[in-house]
Amino acid sequence: MSLVEKVDDGVDAEDLTRRLEALSRFLRLVDPYLPDGELVTAHTLVERAGSRLSLSLDHTVVALAGSTGSGKSSLFNALARFKLSPVGVRRPTTGTAHAVVWGPLEPANRLLDWVGVLPRQRFVRESALDGDDEASLRGLVLLDLPDFDSVERAHQLEVDRLLGLVDQIVWVVDPQKYGDRILHRAYLSQFATHAGVTIVVLNQADRLTPGDTELVLADLTRLLEEDGLTGAPVLASSAKQPGMLGDLRGALEGTVAERQAALRRLSADLDAVGQELGSMIGPPAAEDEVDRATVRQLTETLAASAGVPAVADAAAASYRHRASATTSWPPTRILRKLRTDPLRRLHLAETAPPDAVSTDVVPHTSVPEADAAQKSAVGLCVRAVAARAAAPLPEAWGPALTAAARSKSDDLPDALDRAIAKAELGAGHTPVWWRAVGFLQWLFLATAGIGFLWLVAGYALRALGLPELDNPKIGMVPLPTVLMLGGLLAGLLLWLLLKPIVDAGARRARRRAEQGLRASITEVGRGYVVAPVREVLNAYAQAREALAVVRSE
Repeated sequence: MSLVEKVDDGVDAEDLTRRLEALSRFLRLVDPYLPDGELVTAHTLVERAGSRLSLSLDHTVVALAGSTGSGKSSLFNALARFKLSPVGVRRPTTGTAHAVVWGPLEPANRLLDWVGVLPRQRFVRESALDGDDEASLRGLVLLDLPDFDSVERAHQLEVDRLLGLVDQIVWVVDPQKYGDRILHRAYLSQFATHAGVTIVVLNQADRLTPGDTELVLADLTRLLEEDGLTGAPVLASSAKQPGMLGDLRGALEGTVAERQAALRRLSADLDAVGQELGSMIGPPAAEDEVDRATVRQLTETLAASAGVPAVADAAAASYRHRASATTSWPPTRILRKLRTDPLRRLHLAETAPPDAVSTDVVPHTSVPEADAAQKSAVGLCVRAVAARAAAPLPEAWGPALTAAARSKSDDLPDALDRAIAKAELGAGHTPVWWRAVGFLQWLFLATAGIGFLWLVAGYALRALGLPELDNPKIGMVPLPTVLMLGGLLAGLLLWLLLKPIVDAGARRARRRAEQGLRASITEVGRGYVVAPVREVLNAYAQAREALAVVRSE
């Protein structure tokens, strides 16, 4: 039977492969975010499944497992019809696994190498003398495991290792210890998803009457149902009575004929791993799980830390400074120019010359560094972003989201400084009306200057006894005086009239600067805090889809 064929109630190999690929994809997605210890079983399964599927699927590896004195070695020899595994009263008797292969040994050697059975413990059951008596078991690899309750710790570890590799497990119990707590709690209940590859054999049934055998089998079935192994076959057998091996042999023949045990085992392992991983995946979580209110709070906190209010105030002061330098009375402009532009004091008003070479280097600003309280507020807000994103997710994702939110914290101050430096603050913009007012101020000053010079010339002529200039009057005031005083008063009045307009413009400049700064800060917050969190949320969403495939949902 090929890998992609199906039998009744069998496992579709293509579906199994799809589930294994989904598990691999799940692990690739969650490995960077979840603790390694939580994923060991899944990683082991992916590695083991790849190895098992690359080996012979024409062979079925069945293990006889049981406690000390259960008679599994005797049962092993009885099924093989040869004494291959040692049997005795000294405990533990079985220290290493023994294997018997029905059919040629060579094709099964790679499989046995992978399982870890030593070459000297491998036996061939079928021979030419058997004719077709053993043909129904051809392809069976039967293992006799050490006792799982052995006093030797190494034997227990070997049992645990082999139980994770075989295709099917035959649990051998006896009438005295079939209810053993270690058997049920440490082993059978751990294989609750493996009923399809589990057989439980009540050995030494020849010691019981038929009625007692039925009672024990019924009680054993009840215990298995409590272990979650509902539907697992429960058989009675005896190594000393060949006639009582028929049911077990028939079950093994059916397993061999189907060639499905390896696939069923891997499918059951996937079911178990899917249940285990289910605790790490909860309800859906969208990439925009970090809502606008959280981002807005983050922006407010980052803006305060980056000094946005101070820069916005500087932008307003710069507007007034530049407006005064352009529209005020010309002589006072000299004094104004002696003062430094508030934005320049913060290294925020420098503009490159037209012929400057383009560069991506952004100079540092002189905005005051955030104080301890502001830094603490940023840290709390960053953690709040992670907490908001983690709210609907299982607890295991909380540390990953917190780490993601803080992953770029060391780069955040420089990023905020660059955002401030690159923000458009309007420092290089000069309104047209400023120039018009500046021209009027010069015109008024020129008028006052003409009047002043006219008056000086009149005084000089009178002092020299020369004919006086004709001084027309406006009312009772000479025209030169009107020109001088009128030019001065007009310039002052114009500046006083424009001051409220300049103040209003400064307020608008502050609002525009603050909006631009907050937009830049928002981008920094999204890029350095929210984006890493959304990467985790995206991985979670994809992992959730992959796990649904693993669990065949």
